[in-house]
Amino acid sequence: MSSKVKTIDFKSDNAGIQFVESLCHTGFAILYNHSLDYNLLTSVYDEWGNFFNSDAKHSYTFNPDTQDGYFPYRCENAKGYIAKDLKEFYHLYEWGKYPENISTKARLLYHEIMAIGHELLEWIDINSPQKVKSKFSMPLSKMIANSPMNLMRIIHYPPLKSNITDGAIRASAHGDINLITVLPASSQMGLQLQSESGDWIDIKCDPNWLVINSGDMLKECSGGYYPSTIHRVINPKGESANFPRFTTPVFIHPRDEVILSDKYTARSLLDERLKEIGLKS
Repeated sequence: MSSKVKTIDFKSDNAGIQFVESLCHTGFAILYNHSLDYNLLTSVYDEWGNFFNSDAKHSYTFNPDTQDGYFPYRCENAKGYIAKDLKEFYHLYEWGKYPENISTKARLLYHEIMAIGHELLEWIDINSPQKVKSKFSMPLSKMIANSPMNLMRIIHYPPLKSNITDGAIRASAHGDINLITVLPASSQMGLQLQSESGDWIDIKCDPNWLVINSGDMLKECSGGYYPSTIHRVINPKGESANFPRFTTPVFIHPRDEVILSDKYTARSLLDERLKEIGLKS
């Protein structure tokens, strides 16, 4: 599978075709030569690093009903796992709570990533086979219009302590819930995807890369044409274990009422998954 994950020039004439091919075969694609400002990204990492290292974060603890705000360290497990992941994170929705002492840079980053994500969904709409497009209840790019569920998750993986005895890792093996995830370069290595043979393949964190993967909702509404590939974030070793890791994936979601298949709406699939990962009772 590693050779099939395409690294694509975002501005090339056939970028959309290459993107769809890579997503179909691997559930992943890598884009470069895109418009996202790396300096903006690193500024967000610096600013939110200070937030996660302060007690102020506890004033923004998440609302279980709306899922916006701060999620404490080791509160989430991957589907099928008991051990909680070694991370804390903040759910940033356009309408949600936002820390008073944080600049608007994270919001700006969110809007830049969403604009790219919208274009990527249009690529899928245009370049998917007709038999796949016919399964969509509406074009994917229309499913997300005015969706309140589009989400930036600002994740902090703290430096590792030596007393982790339950086998926990930074993010256990999982598939994403949404249509597609747009992931700017993380501050450290660690992301791996699982091949069809079960092998784990490292994904580098080149500063100029955007890593895209398809999620459960795209798999559902495409009748399985686009896989929801399992991936994880492993624990660093040696000197790297002394440093935190930051990342800001944007999970692109349809509106709640959008029909994905005969079995699911976007909301019913989301609620099912949130219960499975321990974020909703």
